[in-house]
Amino acid sequence: DVQLQASGGGLVHTGGSLTLSCVASGFRFDDYAVGWFRQAPGKERVGVSCITKRDFRTQYIDAVKGRFTISRDNAKNMVYLQMKDLKPEDTAVYYCAAESLGTCRSAYDYWGQGTLVTVSS
Repeated sequence: DVQLQASGGGLVHTGGSLTLSCVASGFRFDDYAVGWFRQAPGKERVGVSCITKRDFRTQYIDAVKGRFTISRDNAKNMVYLQMKDLKPEDTAVYYCAAESLGTCRSAYDYWGQGTLVTVSS
């Protein structure tokens, strides 16, 4: 079975840091781009960051540039999202997802369950 398992969420104060992890199984992980998305209460889910399959190119939305870092370890089927200088507006459920074209430019094929990040002011 295809699975994406996100973890690492929690409660932090403004300015704090967290690292989210996503472990994949059931598909050829290194053939996929992997993205992180988030959904804040009462809002739509939005893409936050993505890393491509081959050259590990990364993308970020403006709101997290300079604060979040995405990385992957294909040997472990893992993707990470290091988050620092967290702000209350980063509060959301974070999801990881895999995209089969590997480019971060197409629809995502597989989704994991979310992990909640809460940033208190």
